[in-house]
Amino acid sequence: MEGIMGELIWGIGAALLGAVVFSGVGLISGTDETATIAPVTLLVILLGFPPVAVLSFFIAAAVSKHMTHAIPTALMGIPGDTMAVPMLEQATILRRLGVPHIALRKMISGAILAAFIALPVSVAFASVLAPYADVVRKWAPYIFTLAALIIAYTSSARWAAVFALIPFAILLQGLNKFAIAGAGKGLFISFFLGIAIGPMFADLITVLSPVARQRLMRTVPREFWLAPELKMWEGYFPNPIKILSGGQKLYTAIAAFISSLTFTFSPVGMTVMVGEFVSSRVKSTYQRLTTSLAVMNGVTESTYIAETIIPLMAFGLPLSPMALGPAAPLFNAPPVYTLQPTVNNLHTLLVPYQYLLFGFIGIIMAAVVAYPLSMNYARRASAWVLRNVSQEAIISMFTGLIVVLSYSEGGWTGVGVAITIAIVGGILNKYFGIHTGVQYMTYYASGFIVLQLFGVK
Repeated sequence: MEGIMGELIWGIGAALLGAVVFSGVGLISGTDETATIAPVTLLVILLGFPPVAVLSFFIAAAVSKHMTHAIPTALMGIPGDTMAVPMLEQATILRRLGVPHIALRKMISGAILAAFIALPVSVAFASVLAPYADVVRKWAPYIFTLAALIIAYTSSARWAAVFALIPFAILLQGLNKFAIAGAGKGLFISFFLGIAIGPMFADLITVLSPVARQRLMRTVPREFWLAPELKMWEGYFPNPIKILSGGQKLYTAIAAFISSLTFTFSPVGMTVMVGEFVSSRVKSTYQRLTTSLAVMNGVTESTYIAETIIPLMAFGLPLSPMALGPAAPLFNAPPVYTLQPTVNNLHTLLVPYQYLLFGFIGIIMAAVVAYPLSMNYARRASAWVLRNVSQEAIISMFTGLIVVLSYSEGGWTGVGVAITIAIVGGILNKYFGIHTGVQYMTYYASGFIVLQLFGVK
């Protein structure tokens, strides 16, 4: 009994921490999920949080951030993060029509409804796939290589990403040899963090160059117009079911169910595809826009949860875009969680009911913290963030955290590896469209690629 009570206390406390921290981070426009959620989750793991607490922290952080990222998207017309980009068009039209508050409420109500549907669907589907885990793990090097090729080809960089796979794999393995010589062991955290901060680090390097900094220079401060905030319910906790119409609830529920089963697909691609399908089914302009936003934001939540839970619970291997990005520390965070020589992560440390129980704890805590905050104080919170929170300070904070984590893994060798990967990976991402998912999958496949092509182990 004490064990269960202790796990519940850890799970609730960690979920509350994740919900509070990432409800605030989500208010800051342009905060990439991989560069924010992944390093903090890694810190939580390395600090020794129990596995149930790690899971509830991550779920609460992801769901909270994806609710509050709707605030800058709907009220200011700027995407809260990369997952919000597909919804920008519909949100901008509704803002011009003078009803951005309606857009916001539809988005976050669709998100919380989808989150509650996606978790049990994901756990059930993972249970169906789990008997095939040994087969998948046996063929893992081939699967990683094939997945790297597929992800590269389906990325916006297409053939450029495919062409860059081998050189990038050589760089990764070469740096790992350097790390073994310098730190006495191979590294993972430094590589992972270097890829995560790559786009941000590329901007920092660009600003340092007199030749390139003109691309980022602004002659006048950017101006934002915040829409008014209208409250149309009594009390602090509005009911998300009453915010959505019958059709919106039905579309959101169906989209959340289906998108939870397509865990290997791109979340952004699924959001766009579902949004276009819903737009083609609803005739009224107002209903079409509000329904699309509710469903699309719901899909961002359901894909996030499914792409984390299904590969983690069924295989223990990072076989989805989310598992290669923000959720990557749940799979591999040496020395606590490892993939090689044997899988030792949440896949082996948790049982199915714990995924369900502590996943729901994370979602409920996000609903308690982020949902009423977004519904009641969206305008005031956005104004406070714009006036008082410097984006440079946020970048500095995460950069400092990454230096500390890299140093703790491999000393100055680890920091050097992280910076090198950040520069190369950032340039590939910013200027060639080779995103972090391609780079992460190349990392997992790089040992096999170099061994097969060059005979170097």
